[in-house]
Amino acid sequence: MPVVHVLDNPVWHALSGPQATVAEGDERALRYDPTVSVFAAVPDAPTADSWDALRAIVGPDGSAVVVRDVVPVPPGWKEQFRAPGLQMVCDQPIATPLADAPEVELLTEESVPEMMELVDRTRPGPLLQRTIELGTYLGIREHGALVAMSGTRMHLPGYTEISAVCTDDAHRGRGLGKLLVGQLVNEILRRGEVACLHAVTTNTPAIGLYERLGFTRRREMDFALLGAQ
Repeated sequence: MPVVHVLDNPVWHALSGPQATVAEGDERALRYDPTVSVFAAVPDAPTADSWDALRAIVGPDGSAVVVRDVVPVPPGWKEQFRAPGLQMVCDQPIATPLADAPEVELLTEESVPEMMELVDRTRPGPLLQRTIELGTYLGIREHGALVAMSGTRMHLPGYTEISAVCTDDAHRGRGLGKLLVGQLVNEILRRGEVACLHAVTTNTPAIGLYERLGFTRRREMDFALLGAQ
């Protein structure tokens, strides 16, 4: 059997490893606690039993968001949505500005309503009530209002994913995303890990920003919403 890299099936290796405390399921199929994140996974070499187990976890007419190298549509499931994605990695420090940089705030559970409002406006991807429990989330405020944020979400062996990179439209072009992502990447590297992230392939402005920061393209990924029949 060919060896599958953990990044080819990141949700599975997060939930069966460092983030097992927020996982539901067993060795056949896993998903995040649905108040924490929307993602679910099956093993690197799934069987029909794996998909049956995942269907049992999500329940009748339930759904699963699966992210991996290739997402099939097995018997008993229907495809509700699919988008091509790009996985990127960064293993080098990112220089962050030292002069005149805005203050970066460590966001807490009290910040979640503001975080969700910012995500609703900017659409970087899903953020749920308890997603903040998965990692470190940083934000920047302007006159007390949260205008930019980014955080760490999936944590798998040797890698930590950066997600929820977003800036309010009125504050784009100021380098706020670079500042936040740079701080997160540098902290990940200090732990001896590599930073990774995912972007929809049509989001060329974001991909360009990440490449300028030092991220490299690793591979294309499938992002699929599957419904249980």
